[in-house]
Amino acid sequence: MARGTTSKTLVWILMALLILGLGGFGVTNLSGNIRTIGSVGGQDITVNAYVRALQDEIRAREAETGEPIPFSQARDMGLDQVALARLIASTALDNETVQLGLSVGDANLRDQLLQIQGFQGLDGSFDRDGYRFYLDRTNQSEAEFEEGLRREIARGLLQAAVLSGVTASPTYADTIVSHLAERRNFTWARLSEADLDTPLGEPTEAQLAAFHSENAERFMQPEMKRITYAWLSPDMILDQVEIDEATLRSHYEDREDEFNRPERRLVERLVFADEAAAEAAKITIESGDKSFEDIVAERGLDLSDVDMGDVLPSDLGDAGPAAFNADPGTTIGPFPTDLGPALFRVNAVLPASSMPFEEAAAMIRDDLALGRTRRQIEDQMNPVDDLLAAGASIEELAEETEMRLFTLDWTPSISEGAAGYEAFQEAAAALSQDDFPELIALDDGGIVAMRLDEILPPRQLSLDEVRDDVTAAWEEAELTRRLTEKAEALLPQVTPEADMAALGLTVTQETGITRGAFIPGMPENFLTRVFAMQEGEARIIDLPAGVALVRLDAIQPPDENDEAVPALRDALTEQASSSQAQDLFQYYINDLQARAGLQLDQTAINAVLANFQ
Repeated sequence: MARGTTSKTLVWILMALLILGLGGFGVTNLSGNIRTIGSVGGQDITVNAYVRALQDEIRAREAETGEPIPFSQARDMGLDQVALARLIASTALDNETVQLGLSVGDANLRDQLLQIQGFQGLDGSFDRDGYRFYLDRTNQSEAEFEEGLRREIARGLLQAAVLSGVTASPTYADTIVSHLAERRNFTWARLSEADLDTPLGEPTEAQLAAFHSENAERFMQPEMKRITYAWLSPDMILDQVEIDEATLRSHYEDREDEFNRPERRLVERLVFADEAAAEAAKITIESGDKSFEDIVAERGLDLSDVDMGDVLPSDLGDAGPAAFNADPGTTIGPFPTDLGPALFRVNAVLPASSMPFEEAAAMIRDDLALGRTRRQIEDQMNPVDDLLAAGASIEELAEETEMRLFTLDWTPSISEGAAGYEAFQEAAAALSQDDFPELIALDDGGIVAMRLDEILPPRQLSLDEVRDDVTAAWEEAELTRRLTEKAEALLPQVTPEADMAALGLTVTQETGITRGAFIPGMPENFLTRVFAMQEGEARIIDLPAGVALVRLDAIQPPDENDEAVPALRDALTEQASSSQAQDLFQYYINDLQARAGLQLDQTAINAVLANFQ
């Protein structure tokens, strides 16, 4: 055999071996003998279909999160099972369409293919090169893709037939609307300290001691962790950073636009087709017949469409001088623009601002110094880590580095010092006495290391430790007690026919109040308690620093003249119908699988997952 022929033969042998080595999909080592992972009835579930379904599921989740998802994480999230379940469902539908003889003709298939936007060029026509690129990227032939599209269309027809006509009972929506949109008319009056017959007065020592004892659970110190920590923040070493004046002046010049800003104006611009239309609009505005807003609305625009924001004279072209001499609220023009003649309205003046170098220097210095201190702290992280690894204590860190020593009795409510950082809070919450100190990076560029010294058990705080809190709590409780007594004395007189104002109360009447309404100054549960009342009932409702006498005057059904009510009913009906339709469809899928028979090859599935890329 000639040498050239031999070389060609070896090349073809190597190519054949390479193709065998790349069997399955991607560039994996999946055996070429595995073509399916299971079947539903007479329809196979192919390896390639499972791979594409899983890839689609991962891409969809990545699009939601905006972050790439490694395959190991995708499996932890159960995306492989989600993809398999969807693929089984679609295969069951495919099997049923075959059994029903439901198919799509070539003409319909062609129309559907041409409507896929991903295969359309810039002119909207079918882009065959884009089509081929997609097929190559997804490892499909034209026949395979078009057969899959044909099955998808047939599945859609079957699904639409199953889902069509599913409408939730109106009773469901009516019941919820009746609850949410039901209205109340009620009359109420707040009783406060000013309504007491005698002033509240100061509590005696005996009263405070009794209240403290009777409400011991309110004055408990929770379990605390006594933590010793070493902390270094950029602010702690800020004064060590020296920045020469030349550097400050250079940065001042770089930030000239920030420190010295010329006068600007907030301006709106409305462009017209021709000069005559612009002039007519200007005359209408000046006559007072219509406002600038009216003219904008007539053009089918919003004010946001004509807003130019804050501008300089140079941004306005020929209109610049006039706009910067006009008073706020003035409409000027028309002036020529690149888009046509336009009217301009000046909305506000943003005066010029100037900060000389002498005033800006401190701000610039702090900005530069903070950046440098963060870098200095970053440079110290490895040496601090080495000290900790060598067994250095928190106290030794403070002695051998620039870190400072602190002790704190910590609970999650503490936010002083380093405890104001989220990373500190998380580490403190997890800290145990068996933990060795570790270096923790803080959001501002600082660092901290901590040690748990002891756990302080909950304890009863003495009256002297919480005297102010006990006094405030006693005053609130005593005020509520005395106002409740007064309200209880008035309650029998609050009948449906009575005039509550005649009782010497400041009365408020509410009408048409729904559950989602808000009564200013009332706690969140106020309306909940009002809606629990019977018509004609009077009740005392506790309030912060007072009570309220409430009489329910009327219970009214939802206001059908309110556009929100029928809109809510329609939305609830649509939501319920969609939910019922999806449930029905899932039951249908389950029945198809049960009747056709589901067969899965777990070995093949494991092989696909093991070789997935």
